[in-house]
Parts: sequence; C-alpha cells; structure tokens
Amino acid sequence: MRKDGEHQSWFTLGMVWAGAVISIPGLLVGNTLIAGMSLSKTLLIAFLGYSIIVVLMILQGIQSTDLGKSTVQVAAQVFGKKGSRTILSIILAIACLGWFGIQANVCGAALANLLAEYGMTIPVPLASLISGLVMVVSAMYGIKVLRVLSYIAVPLLIVICIYGLIQAFTMDSIHHIWSYQPEKQMNFMDGLAVTIGSFALGAVIAGDYSQFSRKRSDVLKAALIGIVPSGVLMISVGAILSFAYQTSDIAAVFINITTPFIGGIVLILATWKTNMVNAISGGFALTNVLHISKDKEKWAVGVAGLIGTVLAVIGILNYFTPVMSVLSAMVPPVAGVMVASYWIMNKGDKNRWKETEGVNRLGVISWLIGSIIACMPVVLSFFPSLPQVSNQPLIGIIISFVMYVVCYRIMARKSVLLEGN
Repeated sequence: MRKDGEHQSWFTLGMVWAGAVISIPGLLVGNTLIAGMSLSKTLLIAFLGYSIIVVLMILQGIQSTDLGKSTVQVAAQVFGKKGSRTILSIILAIACLGWFGIQANVCGAALANLLAEYGMTIPVPLASLISGLVMVVSAMYGIKVLRVLSYIAVPLLIVICIYGLIQAFTMDSIHHIWSYQPEKQMNFMDGLAVTIGSFALGAVIAGDYSQFSRKRSDVLKAALIGIVPSGVLMISVGAILSFAYQTSDIAAVFINITTPFIGGIVLILATWKTNMVNAISGGFALTNVLHISKDKEKWAVGVAGLIGTVLAVIGILNYFTPVMSVLSAMVPPVAGVMVASYWIMNKGDKNRWKETEGVNRLGVISWLIGSIIACMPVVLSFFPSLPQVSNQPLIGIIISFVMYVVCYRIMARKSVLLEGN
C-alpha cells in the first residue's frame, strides 16, 4: 500500500513501462507476425494491439492510483480478498512460467548457435536445459545479479537492434521490405491475439506500479508515452530484422547482425535478465497459491524456474502463437471484471470501494466463463477434425464485463425486492 508522501512522476512510471516492453518478447512478436503478413499489416496490428493494452492499463492503473493499493488489493472487492490473491497469483504463475520457458528456449538456441560457430555441436534442448538451470540458480541466490544484468543487457539490446536496422536498410532497399508479402497468411485476429497476449499481464497488473502516482493524468501520460511507441518499435524491429536476415529464428538473426560472439552474448544476457524476473515473480505467485511460508520463498523461485526450464527443453518456443493466444484469452477478462466493478458499479468513485471477505463468487465466475470461452479457439486448434472457431482476442473481456454488470444488477434488484417484502 502507498505510504503518505511516497509518489513517482509520470515520466518515471512511463520509463518503467517502456523498459518492460523493450525486451526479447517484443522482437519475438514481430518475428511471428512478419512470417504471416506484410510489414504494413504487422505495424497496424502492433499499433492496435498496444492501443488496446494501453486502454486496459489506464483503466486498471487509475484504480490503484485512486486507492493507493496494488492490483491484488484493489481486486479484493470484485473477487474477494481470498479469491483475488488466488486468481491473480495463478495467472501470474502461468504467465511467468510460460515466458520463462520461451526465453530459456531462445537462450538455448542462441547458445547452441554460438557454440556451433566454434565447432561445438550441442542440441538445442540440452542448451536450453543448461541456460534454464543457470537462470534458476541466479534467480535463487543472486538478486544483485539482476541489477547488474539490467544495466548491461538493456543498453546492449537497444544498440544491437539499432545496428541491425542500419545493416538491414543497407542490405536491402526499404521498398523491398515494405512490399514484402508472405506465402502463408496469418489471420488478422490471430495476430492481434499474439500482440495483446505478449503484454496482457502487464496491463492487468499495471496498478502495482501506478499505485505510487499522484493523479490519474499521470497514468494516462505514462501509458501513452511509455507503451505504444516502445511496443510498436520493438515489433517493427523484430519484423524487419527477420525479413532482412531471411530467418524466423531470432537467435540466428542476432548472430548474423554483428559477429556470432557479440550477437549471441547480447541475446543470452537479455533473456537471462528477463528470466530472472520471471522466475522470481513466478516463485512468489506459487508461494501465494500454495501458501508456502516466507522463509521458503527461495525454493519456490527454484521450483518455478525448474518448471519453466522443462517447458524450454520440450520446445515451448515452437508453440509461441498458441501460448500468446491463451494468455490473451485468460488474462484480459480479469481487467474486464475489475473495470466493470470499479468504473460501472462504483462509477469510478474510490469512496464506494470496499474489499469483500473470502471469495466473491460473481466476480470469479464472470472471469472464468469469459476466459473459457475465449480459450476455445486455441483448444480446438489442437483438434483439426473438430469444427474450428476463429480467434477473437477481445471476446473474453467483453463477456466477463457484461456478465458481471448484468448479474450484479439482477442480484441487486432481487435484494431490493426481498427487503421490500
């Protein structure tokens, strides 16, 4: 909870959010989108996707700014005190473990490619296992390492991306890049789902950072300036580099930009830095879900990292699109219910907010139904013989929002009628 006098400027908040977006996941999204659509369409989806994310961040972030509370604390009204901690922790755990696996997989591919340049052949699964274990150990015992990695990895990532763009525009003309059309087209909604899924969790838990802001306009400015430009930039960089170097393998792209050693090291450091955060956040989420004592948090971090490492070994990177689609289905409905409660039922008035003890079943059921329906296209895609449903990344948040509002009002009317009798 925010203490009196503890505030941050909108610029500081914007830079925190921009730093979260300037990372390997953004490049992976660009890499995925350009494989199935033109650059102009990729940029349009990037802009639309991050615009939707920003709207959610503003609506979520302002709640925490008004109340001076974290996302879990704010959600204690709509989900209940116990329900809020459990639901958000489960979602955070799933997202962090999935991202840990994806980035450990990227790091493993970079390590395998780097060693191959020096005559050492190592399978990517084994390289992913080694990378994951190193990340796990550093997350368990080296919080200070995270700070050092952040100061080194982020500037290096920016520099190599800029250098790669310069190389790309000298290797090929802008016209060829702009007129590119892939052989296999990706559905527009699938692309939007991938984009939203890449930062959906960040949008929902925006209040964890905006709770220290002075006023609502700070959240608005920070989200607009920190998220949209950075998000579109990273996706466009990932797309252009993938096209220029004619590969969908982000590790191969980095190794080809400069020298294999420099490109490989930068990619390894960047994924390592982000995965330490994923392991720590995932471990804390498991602690909340499983009610693990405070003195065993370190081991929870280790377990979270090991689960993510197993996902990396089995090649979760090959399922990047469905994983992002699942996240875009599960996570936004949380915001749908919270927005309905705070902005519709409470009319955005912080004085009408109060936490609910235990579990608020209406909020939980509204979120669950929205998530399940939104996940159906992804689930059905694994069974080609069954009828397929097109991906609709916003359907979950809409269903959860509407269901909560309608059911809340029906219950309120019944309560009034019972009191009248």
